[in-house]
Amino acid sequence: MTDNRISEGPQDHAKTGPSMVTRIVVLSLAAILFSGFCALGIWQIERRAWKLDLIERIDARVHGDPVSAPLRDDWQNVSRQRDEYRKVSVTGTYRNDLETQVYTATDYGAGYWVMTPLLREDGTIVMINRGYVPTDRREADSRPESHFEGQVTVTGLLRIDEPLGTFIRDNVPEEDRWYSRDVRAMAIKRGLNGDDVAPYFIDGDGAENTAKLPVGGLTKISFPNNHMTYALTWFGLAALTIVAAWIVLRPRRRKADGEDGDDD
Repeated sequence: MTDNRISEGPQDHAKTGPSMVTRIVVLSLAAILFSGFCALGIWQIERRAWKLDLIERIDARVHGDPVSAPLRDDWQNVSRQRDEYRKVSVTGTYRNDLETQVYTATDYGAGYWVMTPLLREDGTIVMINRGYVPTDRREADSRPESHFEGQVTVTGLLRIDEPLGTFIRDNVPEEDRWYSRDVRAMAIKRGLNGDDVAPYFIDGDGAENTAKLPVGGLTKISFPNNHMTYALTWFGLAALTIVAAWIVLRPRRRKADGEDGDDD
């Protein structure tokens, strides 16, 4: 008897894949995502190099020898990039009667920065952050021992003016409530000529202060540097894009009619 069964031919298990349109769409999308992720990774590498250079420059400023605080003729050139955290010194007379308290939170707890105008011999004013006091010592008359008469020389780190307020709270000058060190607004509030006020303030190290308050030298310098982690994340996503495209486009074995079960 003749066997009329038709044997399975190789064509029944031929491999097939997505259509040409699907291939074009997937490859185009993969190329766009891959390029974008790689660009973001390269950008993070560049940002890391910039951050390392910044940290090195700031470290050199903080630990360098103090230089004279910029005079009026150089105020227009003062910038965050060139001057912030530079160690400087300035000589003048404290106007203790015109100090301003700025709310802050430190390792010592909630309290206030004491911002005191320092009058230089040329008539200009530099605001000095003399340091931290707790809330119960906010008022100037609660710490008379910290008020020095006559000339003093203050050494500390130059900081750039902080106008308007913080991300969370705005300064309210009319109510004498301050959350950032807006030196010009503070000076005007105290009746001083804003044009005579330097566009920076100095975080004093407290070396001239023999009293316990305010507590100076509390400047925190921290520059998070997570750019390498971000770069590896973006490059990893670029690699996953290639893998995902291969999974979608790879040929698959076409099953014969009536065949069930998973591919071996």
